[in-house]
Amino acid sequence: VQLVESGGGLVQPGESLRLSCAASGFTFSSYTMNWYRQAPRKERELVASISTGGRTTNYADSVKGRFTISRDNAKNTVYLQMNSLKPEDTAVYRCNAQRGSRGYWGQGTQVTVSS
Repeated sequence: VQLVESGGGLVQPGESLRLSCAASGFTFSSYTMNWYRQAPRKERELVASISTGGRTTNYADSVKGRFTISRDNAKNTVYLQMNSLKPEDTAVYRCNAQRGSRGYWGQGTQVTVSS
Protein backbone atom coordinates (compact mmCIF):
# COMPACT_ATOMS: atom_id res chain seq x y z
CA VAL A 1 0.00 0.00 0.00
CA GLN A 2 1.28 3.43 -0.92
CA LEU A 3 -0.02 6.97 -0.72
CA VAL A 4 2.36 9.47 -2.27
CA GLU A 5 1.70 13.19 -1.93
CA SER A 6 3.14 15.81 -4.22
CA GLY A 7 2.67 19.46 -5.07
CA GLY A 8 3.78 21.16 -1.91
CA GLY A 9 6.18 24.06 -1.84
CA LEU A 10 6.84 27.64 -0.86
CA VAL A 11 4.34 30.25 -2.02
CA GLN A 12 3.43 33.81 -1.13
CA PRO A 13 0.18 34.75 0.59
CA GLY A 14 -2.72 34.83 -1.84
CA GLU A 15 -1.20 32.30 -4.21
CA SER A 16 -2.40 28.79 -5.01
CA LEU A 17 -1.14 25.24 -4.85
CA ARG A 18 -2.58 21.93 -5.94
CA LEU A 19 -1.68 18.89 -3.93
CA SER A 20 -1.98 15.38 -5.33
CA CYS A 21 -2.01 12.04 -3.58
CA ALA A 22 -1.47 8.97 -5.73
CA ALA A 23 -2.67 5.71 -4.22
CA SER A 24 -1.76 2.13 -4.95
CA GLY A 25 -2.09 -1.28 -3.39
CA PHE A 26 -5.70 -1.08 -2.30
CA THR A 27 -9.14 -0.50 -3.78
CA PHE A 28 -8.99 3.28 -3.90
CA SER A 29 -12.60 3.79 -4.94
CA SER A 30 -13.84 2.05 -1.78
CA TYR A 31 -12.13 4.44 0.60
CA THR A 32 -13.07 7.84 1.90
CA MET A 33 -10.14 10.13 1.27
CA ASN A 34 -9.03 12.83 3.64
CA TRP A 35 -6.44 15.57 3.73
CA TYR A 36 -4.94 16.39 7.11
CA ARG A 37 -2.38 18.97 8.07
CA GLN A 38 -0.14 19.55 11.04
CA ALA A 39 1.80 22.67 11.80
CA PRO A 40 4.66 22.81 14.30
CA ARG A 41 3.42 22.77 17.89
CA LYS A 42 -0.16 22.33 16.75
CA GLU A 43 -2.49 19.36 16.70
CA ARG A 44 -3.30 17.54 13.50
CA GLU A 45 -6.28 19.04 11.71
CA LEU A 46 -8.68 17.40 9.30
CA VAL A 47 -8.78 19.80 6.37
CA ALA A 48 -11.07 18.12 3.85
CA SER A 49 -12.82 14.84 3.14
CA ILE A 50 -14.41 13.30 0.08
CA SER A 51 -16.69 10.30 -0.17
CA THR A 52 -15.93 7.24 -2.23
CA GLY A 53 -17.83 8.45 -5.29
CA GLY A 54 -16.84 12.07 -4.83
CA ARG A 55 -20.34 13.39 -4.31
CA THR A 56 -19.92 14.42 -0.69
CA THR A 57 -17.19 16.73 0.55
CA ASN A 58 -16.53 18.33 3.89
CA TYR A 59 -14.14 21.07 4.92
CA ALA A 60 -12.71 22.57 8.04
CA ASP A 61 -14.12 26.02 8.69
CA SER A 62 -10.64 27.46 8.32
CA VAL A 63 -10.44 26.48 4.65
CA LYS A 64 -14.06 26.66 3.45
CA GLY A 65 -14.35 28.68 0.29
CA ARG A 66 -10.62 28.50 -0.40
CA PHE A 67 -9.81 24.79 -0.68
CA THR A 68 -11.41 22.17 -2.90
CA ILE A 69 -10.97 18.43 -2.57
CA SER A 70 -11.59 16.16 -5.55
CA ARG A 71 -10.77 12.65 -6.65
CA ASP A 72 -10.27 10.69 -9.82
CA ASN A 73 -11.03 7.04 -9.15
CA ALA A 74 -9.78 6.05 -12.58
CA LYS A 75 -6.36 7.47 -11.68
CA ASN A 76 -6.44 6.45 -8.00
CA THR A 77 -5.65 10.02 -7.07
CA VAL A 78 -7.08 12.61 -4.72
CA TYR A 79 -6.40 16.31 -5.05
CA LEU A 80 -6.50 19.37 -2.86
CA GLN A 81 -6.75 22.67 -4.68
CA MET A 82 -5.69 25.43 -2.32
CA ASN A 83 -6.42 29.02 -3.26
CA SER A 84 -5.90 32.31 -1.44
CA LEU A 85 -3.29 30.72 0.75
CA LYS A 86 -2.50 32.31 4.09
CA PRO A 87 0.54 32.03 6.35
CA GLU A 88 -1.57 30.04 8.80
CA ASP A 89 -1.99 27.35 6.12
CA THR A 90 1.69 26.49 6.54
CA ALA A 91 1.91 22.84 7.57
CA VAL A 92 2.76 19.34 6.49
CA TYR A 93 -0.19 18.02 4.51
CA ARG A 94 -0.89 14.31 4.52
CA CYS A 95 -3.50 12.29 2.71
CA ASN A 96 -5.37 9.50 4.44
CA ALA A 97 -7.49 6.68 3.05
CA GLN A 98 -10.11 5.40 5.45
CA ARG A 99 -12.61 2.58 5.32
CA GLY A 100 -14.09 1.75 8.67
CA SER A 101 -11.23 1.07 11.04
CA ARG A 102 -8.73 0.48 8.25
CA GLY A 103 -6.65 3.46 7.28
CA TYR A 104 -3.55 4.30 5.31
CA TRP A 105 -1.35 7.38 5.38
CA GLY A 106 0.99 9.16 3.06
CA GLN A 107 4.32 10.58 4.16
CA GLY A 108 3.24 14.18 3.74
CA THR A 109 4.22 17.21 1.73
CA GLN A 110 5.32 20.55 3.14
CA VAL A 111 3.34 23.67 2.32
CA THR A 112 4.88 26.97 3.35
CA VAL A 113 3.10 30.27 2.85
CA SER A 114 5.36 33.21 3.47
CA SER A 115 6.25 36.55 2.00
